[in-house]
Amino acid sequence: MVVLRWKMAEIHQARFAIIGGSSTNSIDFPGEAGYDGVEIIKRRAIFDTPYGKSPAFTLFSLKGKTVLTCRMHGWRAGVTRANASRQLFWVLREAGVERILGEGGVGAIDPKLELRDIVVPDDYIDLSMRRDVSLDSQYLLVMRDALCREERAALLEAARAHSVGRVIERGVYVVTDGRHFESPAEVRMLRSLGGDIIGQSLAPEVYLAREIGACYGSIQIIVNYAEGVVEEWSHEELASIFYGEAGMMSRILLEALDSLPAEKSCPCVSLRKPSLLKEKAD
Repeated sequence: MVVLRWKMAEIHQARFAIIGGSSTNSIDFPGEAGYDGVEIIKRRAIFDTPYGKSPAFTLFSLKGKTVLTCRMHGWRAGVTRANASRQLFWVLREAGVERILGEGGVGAIDPKLELRDIVVPDDYIDLSMRRDVSLDSQYLLVMRDALCREERAALLEAARAHSVGRVIERGVYVVTDGRHFESPAEVRMLRSLGGDIIGQSLAPEVYLAREIGACYGSIQIIVNYAEGVVEEWSHEELASIFYGEAGMMSRILLEALDSLPAEKSCPCVSLRKPSLLKEKAD
């Protein structure tokens, strides 16, 4: 297999990106999604970044929109998750990406949720240890409306057209480090804090998207109940959802991206402010 390593000047400009997660990881996204209008431009493009070599990207077009995508948030063996995030978002910034959609599989903290429900979160609680991940420190990031209202609307509309489960139009995503699952006592605590779903990938993505001036929206499928909620989760059921619903999740992402307008009317960019902290000269 030939791996392309492009210099910075050769990074193709793209206004859109999809950050692949666990719910599309089992297929060749976007080629196997079965969505009309997808044309692959480049595969396995790896870039040199200040944080090490980037994850492999696929560059594709969707009805005139140029899109960058990578698998599993850029996570790879031997690369810290913090650096993987920096590599990923550095490339997106250099490519001029303005809109980002992400996805994943999460556990249900709210007992009213059911397996295969689709949740489009509207807020988050970050309990990970990766909160200081950034590309630079020149911005003050305002994290209200962290999840773009326009992208959430597009994801909800697409999910209602394709979902095999219910579509939940809002929810609080609790971010933890993993890779282990949480204990029953931890889950009880997280529910008392107002969490609805739990996973490992919404942050630092929401921070880095805001830092590079891009909108960010996320769609999540319930793949298990968190420990102590409703019933014990099954590894077989987990695998069945990951493998069986990958095509559905892929089509939701592509239809949402297809429907997004080129021009924005959301406040996302205005929530990135100049830092008030100035370094003093020696």
